[in-house]
Amino acid sequence: MKALIFDCDGVIVDTEKDGHRVAFNRAFAARKMDAHWSVELYGELLKIAGGKERMRHYFAANGWPEGAQDRDEFIKEMHKLKTDLFMEIVASGELPLRPGVKRLVDEAISDGMTMAICTTSNERAVNMVADKMLGAERKAKFAEILAGDVVSKKKPDPEIYNLAASRLNLAGGECVVIEDSRNGLLAAKAAGMVCVVTTSSYTAGEDFSEADAVFAELGHDARTGVTLDQLKAIAR
Repeated sequence: MKALIFDCDGVIVDTEKDGHRVAFNRAFAARKMDAHWSVELYGELLKIAGGKERMRHYFAANGWPEGAQDRDEFIKEMHKLKTDLFMEIVASGELPLRPGVKRLVDEAISDGMTMAICTTSNERAVNMVADKMLGAERKAKFAEILAGDVVSKKKPDPEIYNLAASRLNLAGGECVVIEDSRNGLLAAKAAGMVCVVTTSSYTAGEDFSEADAVFAELGHDARTGVTLDQLKAIAR
């Protein structure tokens, strides 16, 4: 093991539950709408790909708000407001780190382990997560933060992880990836990497049979959580 690579959404932060869901609810409240997406409801809505499509499905089933005569324009406006509110949540630093992330990053820094973040999510949001939640000193220790449209194909395609290996000048088998979703797992394995899964709020029921190990979380306590030494042993 020569590199530790983190996915962002669902691994460093539980972006869907604590970020996007909250931003949708704040957008509804800002427009004085009688709509609120609980953790459970949002889990069901996530089966529909795309935030605009989720809103369209929800309002079609529960009734459109007054003033939504032009539904396409309404959805477009609401999604823009939601995105702005999500960026405010990230910028404020209120999006909590998942348990054990900071501890494991500190272990890797102390060990001199090469680290990277690989995600096709919004580049600005990912960099703000690293800045605000991990802190500037920790962020500076990451050799690569690959995000946004840096690749043309999203996970489960391995392009993002192949690019990481190339940038780090390492073979896939020298890298350990921490993912939370089946698509991320498949991308890492297709790149020849060791993949450890830490399930997030909405991925616990997915199939992780190809994973090298699966954990509910990394854990704040090194005595009971996932450690760097444990990851090295899994890689061996």
